[in-house]
Amino acid sequence: MLATAAKIPPMFKSYGLAFPWPVYGPVAFASGEAPEHQHRPVLPEETLRFLAPKSGGVYVDGTLGEGGHAQPILDASAPDGVVLGIDRDPRSLAVAARRLGGYGRRARFAHGNYAEMTRIAAENGIAAADGILLDLGFSSRQVNSPGYGFSFQRDEPLDMRYDPVGVTAADLVNSLSERELADVIFQNGEERRSRAIARAVVNARPVNTTGQLADLVTRAVGGRRTGQHPATRTFQALRIAVNRELEHLETGLAQAQELLDIGGRLVVISYHSLEDRLVKGWMDHASATCICPPGLPVCVCEHTPTLRLVQRRIVRPTDAERASNPRSRSARLRVAERL
Repeated sequence: MLATAAKIPPMFKSYGLAFPWPVYGPVAFASGEAPEHQHRPVLPEETLRFLAPKSGGVYVDGTLGEGGHAQPILDASAPDGVVLGIDRDPRSLAVAARRLGGYGRRARFAHGNYAEMTRIAAENGIAAADGILLDLGFSSRQVNSPGYGFSFQRDEPLDMRYDPVGVTAADLVNSLSERELADVIFQNGEERRSRAIARAVVNARPVNTTGQLADLVTRAVGGRRTGQHPATRTFQALRIAVNRELEHLETGLAQAQELLDIGGRLVVISYHSLEDRLVKGWMDHASATCICPPGLPVCVCEHTPTLRLVQRRIVRPTDAERASNPRSRSARLRVAERL
């Protein structure tokens, strides 16, 4: 429901993108194509089906990106459904606000972290949500545009931050001990050659660009691997560490449960096993009627489930979607309903 008494701060004036936060870096695309047509949302039909938006409903897109998921939710919840879009990247918010400006006050924007969604929602007059979406991937624009340092496809400063404040990937690779760096690469990237990579990086310091790091990793692991660049897992590990993604996911899931109204649904799309295991474990625990250790003759935990699993098996993209949108290949969707 909307807390009608709360004052909702304006996010822009006459859709002119007068944001109450600074917009960092370029939002234009090298191809010249309109930015809102660059990124294709993953599992769009499945997301809409499970969220089941309705007129008058209130929805939170905790990872708004460029608004690819938010737009069909707004369409399906017409004429008076509301979507609050939250994103850590002010550059993505600028694109989303331009894309969704025509929806007026039905589309609301907040620069922040979904791990603080209850506070952000309250500041935007939202007391409870009918549906919450967390799409944990990053966009094509973030990979392909200069300034992020996510990709080994170009040589640029080793950044990897969604929100351009705080510690960068270069700070980590140049300050952590060899053992600490190896642990980050192994734990966040599940990289078996993490020690060899960490040793190579430490011996080559300072390492300040994506090209430098990719070359060091390639030499350390012995060349290309079938199906992926040898630096893929290392780049993933550093991105997760820089943005504290797993920590924020754990907190964000609890925040989502708190914000959801009874009967409201949470849809989470993850892209690697670390995320998916965390989401699955959390949903299984919250939906369980008993969490006693195995082997006890009777239940003594008195655990009360707070969620219902709407779909026990993960939902994956169809063959057609994987063929048309290769970035969807590893996507896994899970959905639960608030009890």
